[in-house]
Amino acid sequence: MAAATIRLFLPKGDAQSLRTAELLNWTGKAVAGPRSELDDLLSRDEMEKSGVYFLIGVDRDSGKPAAYIGEAEVVRDRLKQHRDKEFWVQAIAFVSKDENLTKSHIRYLEGRLIEEAQKVGRFIVINNQSSGSRLPESDREDMEVFLTRIRQLLPVLGCDILTPLVQTVGGVPQKPLIGRIKGLNSRGQRTGKGFVVFAGSEAVVALRPSAPSYVAEARSQLKADGTLVEDADKLRFTRDTEFSSPSLAGAIICGGHVNGLTFWKDEDGRNLKEIEGGS
Repeated sequence: MAAATIRLFLPKGDAQSLRTAELLNWTGKAVAGPRSELDDLLSRDEMEKSGVYFLIGVDRDSGKPAAYIGEAEVVRDRLKQHRDKEFWVQAIAFVSKDENLTKSHIRYLEGRLIEEAQKVGRFIVINNQSSGSRLPESDREDMEVFLTRIRQLLPVLGCDILTPLVQTVGGVPQKPLIGRIKGLNSRGQRTGKGFVVFAGSEAVVALRPSAPSYVAEARSQLKADGTLVEDADKLRFTRDTEFSSPSLAGAIICGGHVNGLTFWKDEDGRNLKEIEGGS
């Protein structure tokens, strides 16, 4: 992704309150705010424009991050209609500073955003279908550029719904780290939020007697949602899964406490502590 200059404005001086974000030489603008300040958000002039929006919260049943992704010709009117959706606590809208976003444009963006969010898999997308829209080739390319800007600004506004679990450098995946135990192999990678274990990685079936309760609870949840499945005499990850640390990732795989900095190694046998320059 290309370098970018971002202008972030805090109308109330609080980064957890209302905020706007713009990119140099971009016709779009992002406006975000907590549900507790919805009236202030709706009163802004940007909300009169057409655009796409995210309602961010937590799924009541699973406890996982959840999002509703929508589009509207007048964002203010549509957000008012979502007061009855209890799950969401944060709203983020993307509009155009000119009048060039048509109904077809925003429907196209909505469809692409839902598609990408589902592919990344960080959030449960509550509205998992959209009408989408077919656009002429030139318009489609313009909207793909708009989509790129949305990807850049969402993390700045505190939402990683479109941030891939597997990090790349210049579009090339980084070499994975490897974890081995009892003939089982796992592969993963450091991330900005901790450590991701790749789909297909293997884990032991049995928990150690000394396994901390949080490891047992995490494993149970991963089994319940289909992330970990039994495969003969082992468990297998069905999807890329991010953990808060290399040690937690290793503990889930090994069925008990491990030091993630020494468990994960590269192809040359150097452990994570050595790779990161630890003594």
